[in-house]
Amino acid sequence: MNNLLILPVLIPMAMGALLILFQRQPKVQRVLSSLTVLALLALSVYLLLFVYQNGIVTLEFGDWSAPFGIVFVADLFSAFMVILSSLIGAICLFFGFATLSKEREKFYYYPFYLFLMTGVNGAFLTGDLFNLFVFFEVMLIASYILIVFGGTKYQLRESFKYVVINVFGSILFLVAMAYIYGITGTVNMAHLAVRNAELGQSGALQVSAIILLIVFSMKGALFPLYFWLPKSYYGPPSAIAALFGALLTKVGIYAIIRMFTLVFNQDIAFTHTLILIMAGLTMFFGVLGAVSQFDFKRILSYHIISQVGYMVMGLGLFTKTAIAGAVYYIAHHIIVKAALFLFAGVTQRITGTTDLKKMGGVLGTHPLLGWMFFISAISLAGIPPLSGFFSKFPLILDSLTGGHYIIGAVALIVGLLTLFSMLKIFIYVFWGEQKHTQAQAEIKVGTLLLPIVPLVLLTIILGFAAEPMFTFSLQVADQLLNPSVYIDAVLGE
Repeated sequence: MNNLLILPVLIPMAMGALLILFQRQPKVQRVLSSLTVLALLALSVYLLLFVYQNGIVTLEFGDWSAPFGIVFVADLFSAFMVILSSLIGAICLFFGFATLSKEREKFYYYPFYLFLMTGVNGAFLTGDLFNLFVFFEVMLIASYILIVFGGTKYQLRESFKYVVINVFGSILFLVAMAYIYGITGTVNMAHLAVRNAELGQSGALQVSAIILLIVFSMKGALFPLYFWLPKSYYGPPSAIAALFGALLTKVGIYAIIRMFTLVFNQDIAFTHTLILIMAGLTMFFGVLGAVSQFDFKRILSYHIISQVGYMVMGLGLFTKTAIAGAVYYIAHHIIVKAALFLFAGVTQRITGTTDLKKMGGVLGTHPLLGWMFFISAISLAGIPPLSGFFSKFPLILDSLTGGHYIIGAVALIVGLLTLFSMLKIFIYVFWGEQKHTQAQAEIKVGTLLLPIVPLVLLTIILGFAAEPMFTFSLQVADQLLNPSVYIDAVLGE
């Protein structure tokens, strides 16, 4: 059964390579890519169930035992992230069928889409630092192609910052790995945890930890390294923007949580306090950017920044309840953020713009679209009984009961400002006087809404099923806070 771990990486990689041969046959590419993402989704569900029932699963490539060989590891956290990535990958792909032009499809869209999924899933499952770097690069190279997909002047100009910051981050990643390997003689994460405990997290190891925090903060768009994100995510088509907004920053957040629960957990008074401060500043400045905007997609882009702050807030608090809240919040945000970006694409299809001041009255002509957006919007803001409330509640409660009143107050204020900005979208876009033409009002969007329905249903289900979801999140947090379980599974001790 351990060979199951390679499939979430092998399947999209092999199919992506195969689809290059069908460049001029979009129908074939659609069918094969559809089968691929559905197979990935089914496989990821089975993988999580298997890990849940049998414990952490490892795969040693070439029968080379850790820490000398390449190893994949699936614990509850990584298996759960693979499910979320597979779900969003499938939904954004099907949305793209109805929105992307056939001309764009010819430029290797589907191969690079699957290569990006390869990198994301590989980053979640890898058990060593070097291969985390490799899968980051696979993901980023694919994203460089997808983010300029369509080749508009705006995309080419604004994505330049995205490429430069990520190339610089990759260089820093290699520098940090060189330091770590030079000190510890290993890049296997479980072995690193053992060596770090033996050597003590001080001196060069502490410096390496901070460099890695900077690298992953660039990927995850944490303060002050988020400046590249809002304009970069504004340019691509909505299907790609939704995929990026939901998934790519979460790979960086996953890496931070993994490394600072498993490896760099010897000096939490310094590292995790720093993470907590970054979380508060990320939330605050991100939501200020969202409040100041009057463009649908730019507001959503800034909210990616503000919301990742909640995720690392849980890590900074470093309690079982807080980390469980962070895991819950990651699931909530991936689902809701993808839905909101796709709604932005649907309204743009109707009105021809994302400028709030040029929009209005969409609720009157497309009521289902309006109310589905409203549910997702108030969920993002944290209104009960939806998933946004129950994922934020443990974070804020733990911060207040633990004496971290400032970060708790910031989280509450950011929640209110998030509600304000989402209501601004609803009022400008869906309420008020109709500003689009009658011909635009008659545009049918049922096929566009169909892929988004599961996301809206999931944010409702995750709210009403808060107790079992939080129970599962506590189990994930328990594994993360007991690294010996992970170490024993990998090293066989």
